[in-house]
Amino acid sequence: MDIFDRKILQVLQSDARASLQEIGQAVGLSPSPCWGRIKKMEEAGVIEGYTVRLNAQALGLGDTVMVQVTLDSHSDNTLEKFGETLAAIPEVIEAWLVSGEYDYLLRIAVHDTKDYERLLRERLYKIKGIRHSKSSFVLRTLKKADLPLLPS
Repeated sequence: MDIFDRKILQVLQSDARASLQEIGQAVGLSPSPCWGRIKKMEEAGVIEGYTVRLNAQALGLGDTVMVQVTLDSHSDNTLEKFGETLAAIPEVIEAWLVSGEYDYLLRIAVHDTKDYERLLRERLYKIKGIRHSKSSFVLRTLKKADLPLLPS
């Protein structure tokens, strides 16, 4: 990846709907080479897809909860089943297997505390193999950024 690829990615991160004309103007290339570079980055897996950023508040999902989870077992089967179960819970918007005091960190979007209580009772507490969980409500987002496009 060169400077032009990074500039193209910056434009796309800020507006994935930008036209090839707009991208070309922003990076100093004509639309055709921009298209070729974008296609190469898609094929290489640098660009995974295109999406729209939604406002959680506007959708009524005013609370974000970070949940630390520790499992009873770390067998491949347990980890696989836990991942499959999380994938089926729409409120779990991100899940990471982590090192340290707990096994997983989950980011969950809910309407409010009552909605989170419902999710705990109906879904999370029913997952077999959870030894311990600890929840923290996000009070305020201090930073939310796109991936940095640093020189390699």
